[in-house]
Amino acid sequence: MEIFVRVVDAGSFSAAASRIGVGQPAVSKAVAQLEERLGVRLLLRSTRRLKLTDAGKTFYENAKRAIEHVNEAELAARGDAGLSGTLRVSASVCFSRIHVLPRLPAFLAMHPELDIDVLADDRIVNLVEEGVDLALRTGDLSDSSLTARKIGEGRRRVMGTAAYFDAHGVPKTPGELLTHEAVILQRRGVTADEWTFRKGTVTAPAKTRGRVKISSGEGMREAVLSNLGIAIVNEWLFTPELASGQVRSVLDDWALPSQDLWAVFPTGKLVSAKARAFVLFVERSMADIEPPRLMRVGE
Repeated sequence: MEIFVRVVDAGSFSAAASRIGVGQPAVSKAVAQLEERLGVRLLLRSTRRLKLTDAGKTFYENAKRAIEHVNEAELAARGDAGLSGTLRVSASVCFSRIHVLPRLPAFLAMHPELDIDVLADDRIVNLVEEGVDLALRTGDLSDSSLTARKIGEGRRRVMGTAAYFDAHGVPKTPGELLTHEAVILQRRGVTADEWTFRKGTVTAPAKTRGRVKISSGEGMREAVLSNLGIAIVNEWLFTPELASGQVRSVLDDWALPSQDLWAVFPTGKLVSAKARAFVLFVERSMADIEPPRLMRVGE
Protein backbone atom coordinates (compact mmCIF):
# COMPACT_ATOMS: atom_id res chain seq x y z
CA MET A 1 0.00 0.00 0.00
CA GLU A 2 2.80 2.44 0.88
CA ILE A 3 4.68 1.62 -2.29
CA PHE A 4 1.55 2.23 -4.40
CA VAL A 5 1.05 5.63 -2.75
CA ARG A 6 4.72 6.48 -3.35
CA VAL A 7 4.36 5.58 -7.05
CA VAL A 8 1.34 7.85 -7.45
CA ASP A 9 3.01 10.73 -5.59
CA ALA A 10 6.25 10.38 -7.57
CA GLY A 11 4.50 9.99 -10.94
CA SER A 12 6.48 6.94 -12.07
CA PHE A 13 7.82 3.57 -10.93
CA SER A 14 11.44 4.65 -11.46
CA ALA A 15 11.07 7.88 -9.45
CA ALA A 16 9.37 6.00 -6.62
CA ALA A 17 12.06 3.33 -6.64
CA SER A 18 14.78 5.99 -6.44
CA ARG A 19 13.12 7.72 -3.50
CA ILE A 20 12.47 4.48 -1.61
CA GLY A 21 15.92 3.15 -2.34
CA VAL A 22 15.00 -0.13 -4.07
CA GLY A 23 15.08 -1.39 -7.65
CA GLN A 24 12.31 -0.52 -10.11
CA PRO A 25 11.38 -4.20 -10.69
CA ALA A 26 10.59 -4.58 -6.98
CA VAL A 27 8.28 -1.56 -7.08
CA SER A 28 6.50 -2.79 -10.23
CA LYS A 29 6.09 -6.26 -8.71
CA ALA A 30 4.64 -4.86 -5.47
CA VAL A 31 2.01 -2.83 -7.33
CA ALA A 32 1.17 -5.79 -9.59
CA GLN A 33 0.71 -8.04 -6.54
CA LEU A 34 -1.54 -5.42 -4.95
CA GLU A 35 -3.72 -5.24 -8.08
CA GLU A 36 -3.88 -9.04 -8.22
CA ARG A 37 -4.96 -9.28 -4.60
CA LEU A 38 -7.62 -6.60 -5.04
CA GLY A 39 -8.79 -7.98 -8.37
CA VAL A 40 -8.86 -4.53 -10.00
CA ARG A 41 -6.57 -2.41 -12.13
CA LEU A 42 -5.28 0.59 -10.18
CA LEU A 43 -2.91 2.15 -12.70
CA LEU A 44 -2.93 2.49 -16.47
CA ARG A 45 0.66 2.32 -17.67
CA SER A 46 2.14 3.87 -20.80
CA THR A 47 5.65 4.70 -21.93
CA ARG A 48 5.18 8.34 -20.92
CA ARG A 49 2.99 8.46 -17.84
CA LEU A 50 0.88 6.68 -15.28
CA LYS A 51 -2.82 7.32 -14.91
CA LEU A 52 -5.05 6.28 -12.03
CA THR A 53 -8.18 4.32 -12.84
CA ASP A 54 -11.40 5.22 -11.02
CA ALA A 55 -10.74 2.32 -8.64
CA GLY A 56 -7.15 3.53 -8.28
CA LYS A 57 -8.25 7.04 -7.30
CA THR A 58 -10.54 5.68 -4.60
CA PHE A 59 -7.92 3.27 -3.29
CA TYR A 60 -5.22 5.97 -3.31
CA GLU A 61 -7.23 8.35 -1.11
CA ASN A 62 -8.26 5.60 1.30
CA ALA A 63 -4.73 4.18 1.41
CA LYS A 64 -3.23 7.56 2.33
CA ARG A 65 -5.71 7.97 5.16
CA ALA A 66 -5.08 4.42 6.38
CA ILE A 67 -1.32 4.97 6.43
CA GLU A 68 -1.78 8.22 8.38
CA HIS A 69 -4.01 6.47 10.92
CA VAL A 70 -1.45 3.69 11.40
CA ASN A 71 1.32 6.26 11.87
CA GLU A 72 -0.75 8.14 14.44
CA ALA A 73 -1.55 4.90 16.27
CA GLU A 74 2.16 4.06 16.44
CA LEU A 75 2.94 7.56 17.67
CA ALA A 76 0.31 7.32 20.41
CA ALA A 77 1.64 3.92 21.47
CA ARG A 78 5.22 5.16 21.70
CA GLY A 79 4.36 8.29 23.63
CA ASP A 80 7.50 10.37 24.03
CA ALA A 81 9.81 7.58 22.86
CA GLY A 82 11.84 8.58 19.82
CA LEU A 83 10.81 12.25 19.91
CA SER A 84 14.27 13.74 20.18
CA GLY A 85 16.71 15.65 18.06
CA THR A 86 15.69 18.71 16.02
CA LEU A 87 12.50 19.39 14.08
CA ARG A 88 12.67 22.09 11.37
CA VAL A 89 9.34 23.77 10.66
CA SER A 90 8.57 26.36 7.99
CA ALA A 91 5.64 28.79 8.27
CA SER A 92 4.82 32.36 7.30
CA VAL A 93 5.91 35.15 9.63
CA CYS A 94 2.36 36.01 10.62
CA PHE A 95 1.15 32.45 11.16
CA SER A 96 4.29 31.65 13.15
CA ARG A 97 3.83 34.63 15.45
CA ILE A 98 0.12 34.15 16.11
CA HIS A 99 -0.41 30.40 15.98
CA VAL A 100 2.93 28.56 16.28
CA LEU A 101 5.17 30.36 18.76
CA PRO A 102 2.53 30.86 21.50
CA ARG A 103 1.79 27.11 21.44
CA LEU A 104 5.40 25.91 21.46
CA PRO A 105 5.79 25.88 25.27
CA ALA A 106 3.03 23.29 25.63
CA PHE A 107 4.45 21.09 22.85
CA LEU A 108 8.02 21.31 24.13
CA ALA A 109 6.85 20.44 27.64
CA MET A 110 5.31 17.26 26.21
CA HIS A 111 8.60 16.34 24.46
CA PRO A 112 11.56 17.47 26.59
CA GLU A 113 14.19 15.84 24.37
CA LEU A 114 13.04 17.68 21.24
CA ASP A 115 14.39 20.96 19.81
CA ILE A 116 12.49 22.98 17.19
CA ASP A 117 13.90 25.31 14.53
CA VAL A 118 11.15 27.60 13.21
CA LEU A 119 11.86 29.05 9.78
CA ALA A 120 9.50 32.06 9.82
CA ASP A 121 9.48 33.27 6.23
CA ASP A 122 6.78 34.35 3.78
CA ARG A 123 8.56 32.81 0.80
CA ILE A 124 7.83 29.25 -0.38
CA VAL A 125 10.93 27.39 0.76
CA ASN A 126 12.35 24.30 -0.93
CA LEU A 127 11.90 21.72 1.84
CA VAL A 128 14.55 19.30 0.61
CA GLU A 129 17.25 21.89 -0.15
CA GLU A 130 16.77 23.66 3.19
CA GLY A 131 16.40 20.51 5.29
CA VAL A 132 12.87 21.32 6.44
CA ASP A 133 10.84 18.50 7.98
CA LEU A 134 7.44 20.10 7.37
CA ALA A 135 5.85 23.35 6.27
CA LEU A 136 2.56 24.90 7.35
CA ARG A 137 0.92 26.63 4.38
CA THR A 138 -2.47 28.21 3.79
CA GLY A 139 -4.49 28.52 0.60
CA ASP A 140 -4.21 26.52 -2.61
CA LEU A 141 -1.02 24.53 -3.10
CA SER A 142 0.62 25.60 -6.36
CA ASP A 143 2.72 22.41 -6.57
CA SER A 144 0.48 19.34 -6.92
CA SER A 145 3.47 16.99 -6.53
CA LEU A 146 3.90 17.89 -2.86
CA THR A 147 3.05 15.42 -0.13
CA ALA A 148 0.44 17.33 1.85
CA ARG A 149 -2.29 16.83 4.40
CA LYS A 150 -5.14 19.23 5.09
CA ILE A 151 -5.25 19.98 8.83
CA GLY A 152 -7.59 22.94 9.09
CA GLU A 153 -10.00 25.28 7.37
CA GLY A 154 -10.37 28.97 8.14
CA ARG A 155 -13.21 31.22 7.06
CA ARG A 156 -12.55 34.40 5.14
CA ARG A 157 -14.31 37.37 6.70
CA VAL A 158 -14.78 41.10 6.19
CA MET A 159 -12.95 42.60 9.15
CA GLY A 160 -11.99 45.97 10.54
CA THR A 161 -11.28 47.58 13.86
CA ALA A 162 -14.09 48.66 16.15
CA ALA A 163 -12.69 52.19 15.85
CA TYR A 164 -12.94 52.09 12.05
CA PHE A 165 -16.58 50.94 12.10
CA ASP A 166 -17.46 53.54 14.73
CA ALA A 167 -16.05 56.24 12.43
CA HIS A 168 -17.28 54.99 9.05
CA GLY A 169 -20.29 52.80 9.73
CA VAL A 170 -20.93 49.13 9.03
CA PRO A 171 -21.60 47.79 5.51
CA LYS A 172 -25.00 46.09 5.38
CA THR A 173 -24.58 44.38 1.98
CA PRO A 174 -21.58 43.22 -0.09
CA GLY A 175 -22.32 46.02 -2.55
CA GLU A 176 -21.66 48.63 0.14
CA LEU A 177 -18.03 47.51 0.46
CA LEU A 178 -17.17 49.81 -2.44
CA THR A 179 -18.04 52.81 -0.26
CA HIS A 180 -15.43 51.79 2.31
CA GLU A 181 -11.67 52.15 2.24
CA ALA A 182 -10.08 48.67 2.00
CA VAL A 183 -6.62 47.29 2.67
CA ILE A 184 -5.99 44.96 -0.26
CA LEU A 185 -3.65 41.97 -0.46
CA GLN A 186 -1.50 42.07 -3.58
CA ARG A 187 0.92 39.18 -3.92
CA ARG A 188 2.91 37.82 -6.86
CA GLY A 189 1.05 40.05 -9.30
CA VAL A 190 -2.43 39.05 -8.09
CA THR A 191 -4.66 41.70 -6.52
CA ALA A 192 -7.41 40.33 -4.25
CA ASP A 193 -10.02 43.04 -4.80
CA GLU A 194 -12.90 41.08 -6.36
CA TRP A 195 -15.02 38.63 -4.37
CA THR A 196 -18.17 36.55 -4.72
CA PHE A 197 -20.36 36.38 -1.62
CA ARG A 198 -22.95 33.64 -1.19
CA LYS A 199 -26.08 33.35 0.90
CA GLY A 200 -27.91 30.10 0.20
CA THR A 201 -28.47 30.03 -3.57
CA VAL A 202 -27.91 33.78 -3.94
CA THR A 203 -24.54 35.12 -5.10
CA ALA A 204 -23.37 38.72 -4.88
CA PRO A 205 -20.20 39.82 -6.72
CA ALA A 206 -18.40 42.61 -4.90
CA LYS A 207 -15.37 44.76 -5.51
CA THR A 208 -13.24 46.57 -2.98
CA ARG A 209 -11.16 49.68 -3.47
CA GLY A 210 -8.29 50.99 -1.44
CA ARG A 211 -5.27 53.26 -1.56
CA VAL A 212 -3.14 50.76 0.37
CA LYS A 213 -2.07 47.43 -1.13
CA ILE A 214 0.20 45.09 0.82
CA SER A 215 2.04 41.86 -0.06
CA SER A 216 2.19 40.14 3.37
CA GLY A 217 -0.13 38.99 6.11
CA GLU A 218 1.91 40.85 8.72
CA GLY A 219 1.52 44.06 6.72
CA MET A 220 -2.23 43.49 6.34
CA ARG A 221 -2.52 43.14 10.11
CA GLU A 222 -0.65 46.35 10.84
CA ALA A 223 -2.61 48.32 8.25
CA VAL A 224 -5.98 47.19 9.58
CA LEU A 225 -4.95 47.73 13.20
CA SER A 226 -3.83 51.24 12.19
CA ASN A 227 -7.44 51.90 11.08
CA LEU A 228 -6.50 52.26 7.41
CA GLY A 229 -9.58 50.33 6.33
CA ILE A 230 -11.35 46.99 6.21
CA ALA A 231 -9.83 43.78 4.87
CA ILE A 232 -11.14 40.49 3.48
CA VAL A 233 -8.78 37.89 4.91
CA ASN A 234 -8.69 34.61 6.80
CA GLU A 235 -10.07 34.97 10.32
CA TRP A 236 -6.85 33.37 11.64
CA LEU A 237 -5.02 36.61 10.79
CA PHE A 238 -6.80 38.41 13.64
CA THR A 239 -7.49 35.63 16.15
CA PRO A 240 -6.28 37.59 19.23
CA GLU A 241 -8.02 40.83 18.21
CA LEU A 242 -11.30 39.11 17.32
CA ALA A 243 -11.28 37.54 20.79
CA SER A 244 -10.64 40.89 22.49
CA GLY A 245 -13.13 42.84 20.39
CA GLN A 246 -10.50 45.19 18.92
CA VAL A 247 -11.34 43.77 15.48
CA ARG A 248 -14.87 43.00 14.36
CA SER A 249 -16.25 40.72 11.65
CA VAL A 250 -19.18 41.97 9.51
CA LEU A 251 -21.45 40.61 6.75
CA ASP A 252 -21.24 37.21 8.44
CA ASP A 253 -24.59 36.08 7.05
CA TRP A 254 -22.79 35.96 3.69
CA ALA A 255 -20.17 33.29 2.94
CA LEU A 256 -16.83 33.70 1.19
CA PRO A 257 -14.48 30.94 -0.05
CA SER A 258 -12.67 29.38 2.91
CA GLN A 259 -8.91 28.92 3.12
CA ASP A 260 -7.30 25.58 3.94
CA LEU A 261 -4.33 24.96 6.21
CA TRP A 262 -1.92 22.31 4.96
CA ALA A 263 0.95 20.39 6.47
CA VAL A 264 3.44 19.87 3.64
CA PHE A 265 6.24 17.31 3.75
CA PRO A 266 9.32 16.73 1.55
CA THR A 267 8.28 14.47 -1.32
CA GLY A 268 9.88 11.06 -1.31
CA LYS A 269 10.90 11.05 2.36
CA LEU A 270 9.26 9.16 5.18
CA VAL A 271 7.47 11.49 7.56
CA SER A 272 9.20 11.34 10.94
CA ALA A 273 7.40 10.65 14.19
CA LYS A 274 8.30 14.11 15.49
CA ALA A 275 6.84 15.77 12.37
CA ARG A 276 3.62 13.75 12.70
CA ALA A 277 3.38 14.65 16.39
CA PHE A 278 3.78 18.36 15.69
CA VAL A 279 1.22 18.32 12.86
CA LEU A 280 -1.30 16.56 15.07
CA PHE A 281 -0.66 19.11 17.83
CA VAL A 282 -1.21 22.06 15.45
CA GLU A 283 -4.32 20.46 13.97
CA ARG A 284 -5.91 20.06 17.41
CA SER A 285 -4.82 23.54 18.48
CA MET A 286 -6.42 25.19 15.44
CA ALA A 287 -9.63 23.23 15.97
CA ASP A 288 -9.80 24.57 19.54
CA ILE A 289 -9.80 28.26 18.51
CA GLU A 290 -12.91 29.96 19.83
CA PRO A 291 -15.18 31.37 17.09
CA PRO A 292 -14.97 35.17 16.85
CA ARG A 293 -17.58 37.50 18.25
CA LEU A 294 -19.71 38.57 15.28
CA MET A 295 -20.80 42.15 14.79
CA ARG A 296 -24.46 42.55 14.00
CA VAL A 297 -25.89 45.33 11.94
CA GLY A 298 -26.92 48.15 14.25
CA GLU A 299 -24.26 47.49 16.92
